Amino acid sequence: MFLPFCVPPSAESRRQYQRYKLEMMKSWRDALETRLAALNAAISTVEQQISQDVE
Repeated sequence: MFLPFCVPPSAESRRQYQRYKLEMMKSWRDALETRLAALNAAISTVEQQISQDVE
């Protein structure tokens, strides 16, 4: 009986998987950078509001 999962992946399929993985991680990073930028803007806004309330 031949089991396909016992065969080591070819170099090309490994490269394809690595490319897929890289694109997925870049997508995650971009999404996190967007959320971080929004969070930083919200923090800045609240800090400005606090400083205006003190004056």
